[in-house]
Amino acid sequence: MKRIAALSLATLATFAPALALADEEAKVTVGQFTANNVWMMLCASLVFIMHLGFASLESGLTRSKNTVNILFKNTFVVCIGLITYYLIGFSLMYPGDSWQIGKYLGYGGMLIAAPDAADATVGYASGGYAYYTDFLFQGMFAATAATIVSGAVAERIKLPSFMVFATLFVAFVYTIAGSWKWGGGWLNDAGFYDFAGSTVVHSVGGWGALAGAIVLGPRIGKYGKKGEMTPIPGSNMPLATIGVFLLWLGWFGFNGGSVLSADPGATSRVLVTTCLAAAAGGLGAMIAYSFVSKKPDLSMALNGILAGLVGITAGADVITPNMSVIVGLIAGFLVVGSVIAFDKIKIDDPVGATSVHLVCGIWGTLAVGLFSTNPEHSLGVQLLGIVAYAVFTAPCAFLLFFAIKATMGLRVSEEEEIEGLDYGEHEMHAYDMGIGTTSSAGAPPSIKGTAKAATAVEAPAE
Repeated sequence: MKRIAALSLATLATFAPALALADEEAKVTVGQFTANNVWMMLCASLVFIMHLGFASLESGLTRSKNTVNILFKNTFVVCIGLITYYLIGFSLMYPGDSWQIGKYLGYGGMLIAAPDAADATVGYASGGYAYYTDFLFQGMFAATAATIVSGAVAERIKLPSFMVFATLFVAFVYTIAGSWKWGGGWLNDAGFYDFAGSTVVHSVGGWGALAGAIVLGPRIGKYGKKGEMTPIPGSNMPLATIGVFLLWLGWFGFNGGSVLSADPGATSRVLVTTCLAAAAGGLGAMIAYSFVSKKPDLSMALNGILAGLVGITAGADVITPNMSVIVGLIAGFLVVGSVIAFDKIKIDDPVGATSVHLVCGIWGTLAVGLFSTNPEHSLGVQLLGIVAYAVFTAPCAFLLFFAIKATMGLRVSEEEEIEGLDYGEHEMHAYDMGIGTTSSAGAPPSIKGTAKAATAVEAPAE
């Protein structure tokens, strides 16, 4: 596409401050377009903040000897997610008219296009945002799917193996699946509805998380020979709590930006349903866990908040505030039951990612069929979408993990897992807790020695 210099918005505003531009369908003034685009860029920034939330949550809910490894994976996912989305993902997910196989697979070409002048005006996306803003917002979503997988496979996966999986999963699996709904594919034509990604983002990532947890197997010491479960507590609950509140903040952009404009009425309603569902999810998890133990569990409450957020994401714009409380409350109960159920069948997910994103993503998608104010939304079609994504995403994730296991190896050695991935994979440690002393020459002790000392301290948690 030929690059053409666009007329600046300031110049357009000078000549036509209160007039809609040439696109009669948009009926958006320059001022409205500017507000829309600024809001969408802000939402992209809020979704970006979610990656800090995921990094904090995962670090807090895992052991300190694996913190550097967790943070490195989260850093890598953001970088590779944006680059692959730039190279190929955006064109796979939004092929336009370039469908190759029905409306199941399309491809618009390598890289993102150089936009025309109209792509920076109301001529693009009915004045909701500019072309580059479109790419930036959607690119932030793309990396989230692989981040979900990161938590479920924490503390025992080889770093290079995870990096290969994340690259392929984000570049191809997420984008092809996303095109079926958001790219105008066959599920969109069938009437499937997913406003901001309970299925397109969260369930897709959740299926990847489940596949990884199953293929890897549980962490050493998690389940005894007689089937009993040994809790492995997180190392930093304040950090985990910070992570959840950062994610809640990021959801203002995740769901609020999915309005695809700064429309005051639509945006405010979405933010209200989002926050009510999150609050109800936290309360639901607290209530549900009270039937399990007399001692409240902070990690369950935190995951309850996330469960409510994931649950409302599919229908935040078509479910009333009253019903959003019900959606969140049920999600809170579901996440507690799901975590316990996965432990019973010995599927070890250190952060509860599968329960939060897969189970509650499915629930949120079904909730559209149950509670939507739009009579065209059907429970049967919503179920069709859930099944279609499961049939495509789960086998792809299992295939990737098994292929990586057969070629590169998937799990670290028993010695490395016990000692901690921070030393084994990075020869670093996250926290200098004053373990060991300096030598007579003033040099610090070896990192390996520090890692072994830290392992000895943490041994009871294994």
